[in-house]
Amino acid sequence: MHKVYIPHNYKPNMSVRDTEKAIKFVKDSFQRNLIKNFGFERVSAPIFVRSKTGVNDDLNGVERAVRFDIKEQDGVEAEIVHSLAKWKRIALKKYRFQCGEGLYTDMNAIRRDDSCDNVHSIYVDQWDWEMVICREQRNEDFLKRIVTRIVGAICDTLEETKKVFPVDVELKREVTFVTTEELLQRYPNMTAHERESAVAKEHGTVFLMKIGAPLSNGKPHDGRAPDYDDWSLNGDILFYDKVLDESLELSSMGIRVDGDALVRQLESAGALDRLEHNYHKQVVSGQLPLTIGGGIGQSRLCMLILGKAHIGEVQASLWPDDMIEQCEAHGVHLL
Repeated sequence: MHKVYIPHNYKPNMSVRDTEKAIKFVKDSFQRNLIKNFGFERVSAPIFVRSKTGVNDDLNGVERAVRFDIKEQDGVEAEIVHSLAKWKRIALKKYRFQCGEGLYTDMNAIRRDDSCDNVHSIYVDQWDWEMVICREQRNEDFLKRIVTRIVGAICDTLEETKKVFPVDVELKREVTFVTTEELLQRYPNMTAHERESAVAKEHGTVFLMKIGAPLSNGKPHDGRAPDYDDWSLNGDILFYDKVLDESLELSSMGIRVDGDALVRQLESAGALDRLEHNYHKQVVSGQLPLTIGGGIGQSRLCMLILGKAHIGEVQASLWPDDMIEQCEAHGVHLL
């Protein structure tokens, strides 16, 4: 039996067709607000990249990418992206973006090894964004300012949606910043997700900082690939989801590694062999611009703003048969 949580007395507040209209409204509204707050330019992005180039997001290093050969390109193997974390930095250089300029794109991915539950799917859709920064902006204060602007765009989107659709959701604009080590010390007997839910329930909106390196208990708070985020300058945006009574991560983001941070983190992860890839060589040599970037979940944003109990209510994917049956029995209609 697959894990699915149905909140007590949960009842969808819209029909499937009205929900589809609301999904489009939320996505269109958020993109406008993102552009308003940052001036990002939209670019086209790939759904697959060449295998064995180091460009794909390795996530925790164990997830399998979906790979395939190409009929008219002998010897070329491609793989569906997990995210565009590295590709965006390459694009910023190729398109000659300057300090303070950035891009965003629609990212669609397949993560075949993800477990399906209320907030996870093997299909991932998010806005991937990346901005060129100057050396003096590689600091925590700058990171916090960017987080606050993203949260502002999300809250603006909620307010616009509430004027059009029957939405009863409240989000807090004020962001509480806390590190993973501080959270461990505050809740030492909880799991990582339990700690996240506890702090999100207390403060509403949280940016959880410094994810990837081992904490004082010898374990990292969560897995984070060693070759895009600087583990000392990254984090997750968490909102308290009243429907599920837990934290909901809407964005994983951070200031990206420079040459020193890349080598240090690859050594920590036992992955120095990645330095043979062209992408990693360009980071170490300083040929790629310094950047900040991340992903913002499209379906998770719709789920949160529209007050849905399952990500499948706002996203068409493949779900286990028993999960579909459980949801249907409780009036939760998966797309």
